Amino acid sequence: MRRERQRLESACVFCGSSDEADADFLRAAGALGKAMADAGIKLVYGGGGVGLMGAVARGAHNAGGEVLGIIPTFLVGKERALEMVEHIIVDNMHERKMLMFQRSDSFVILPGGIGTLEEVVELLSWRRLDLHAKPVVFYNPRGFWEPLFKLFQHTVDEKLTPPEFMQAWVSVESVGEIVPALLGQGREPFPSEAAVGRRG
Repeated sequence: MRRERQRLESACVFCGSSDEADADFLRAAGALGKAMADAGIKLVYGGGGVGLMGAVARGAHNAGGEVLGIIPTFLVGKERALEMVEHIIVDNMHERKMLMFQRSDSFVILPGGIGTLEEVVELLSWRRLDLHAKPVVFYNPRGFWEPLFKLFQHTVDEKLTPPEFMQAWVSVESVGEIVPALLGQGREPFPSEAAVGRRG
């Protein structure tokens, strides 16, 4: 039986924390924050004021949107926690990721480095295990994420990952497509989402 879709109220944004990121990426992050605020979607993010993280949070906050930053104690100074928005300070990275997952109805992946990759792979692994069915949208400017998608396809070709895994996300090339892609997917929660919350 098909489950009823729920209204999408929040989105977690995973993205880079480097101030040296491409200026186009930084502008796009700010534009996404504004678009989320305009759509009434609460931003959940890593809590920092640097890089794309800071840009998306400022974009949402300056447009009157709700913002929740979740950051571990040891990164408060390093990632310059953005004091203008609501924060939850946690003890470690595991707790940060778990809380970000629990507080979000959906996920947006912007360009990022190794930390973003780690977050994405865990998120999609949970999706692969049917622990959640929350929408996942990649912002893929200039084919940024194509190498990762090719690696995923390689694991499918080698029969290590089921083919349906490749349908676990949507990829868009413009910022303006991100919010419509999230809303178009809706949210169809699995009962087993509670299992994710019991980890750790």
